[in-house]
Amino acid sequence: MAFVAVALCLAAAGAAPPALARRSRPPTGAERKRPDPPADRAQQPSGAAARLADWIIASDDNGRLPFMIVDKLAADVFAFDAQGAVVGHAPALVGLTPGDDSAPGVGDLPLSAIAPAERTTPAGRFVAFLGPSDGEGTVLWVDYPDAISMHPVITTNPKEHRLQRIRSATPEDHRISFGCINVPAAFFHEVVVKDAVSSGWIVYVLPDTKPLTDVFPTFAALDVSRSGAKADP
Repeated sequence: MAFVAVALCLAAAGAAPPALARRSRPPTGAERKRPDPPADRAQQPSGAAARLADWIIASDDNGRLPFMIVDKLAADVFAFDAQGAVVGHAPALVGLTPGDDSAPGVGDLPLSAIAPAERTTPAGRFVAFLGPSDGEGTVLWVDYPDAISMHPVITTNPKEHRLQRIRSATPEDHRISFGCINVPAAFFHEVVVKDAVSSGWIVYVLPDTKPLTDVFPTFAALDVSRSGAKADP
């Protein structure tokens, strides 16, 4: 893919080797259960993120690979090992504009051509992999065709105040990127890179505008049947 918009999040552009092309969905397997959390529940997911994590493990949807859940509404990310134990948690910066789809062709656009309305972080299930970027080192490619990646917070534009935003307790302050997922450098290097396996990560991005039934229909149907409640938006 001739993506000019690694600039979506890295203020750089370039093409990665063919070996970094999209990979196939891993197989599902026997039903499992997420391990009991440690005593410190402050670093445990809640709400839809917690229920999604339980479903991922029970259904083996992660294909026995480590996985992450990005909650755009809460502006945070949880990382799990292949068995479903939490291995890390961090705040995140996400796309400037709420929305669960990438604009057509946005991955081939330079930054200057991406309108604010197109700066969204897509929702869904992604087979993500570590790979090079042009001038910014290794990133986790989440949605390669649309140049969406996870990487340490970018600070090239001081006017965006990204380091201050990622420390904010207000989720709305975390909306600033061109669509990529910015995380603290320590989390990226000590969790995302260190805990990755050769096949990468499975990344689940919760929606912020669509209902769960549109993005994760199998999970949402089971979630509703168990709770008897309407699916989370």
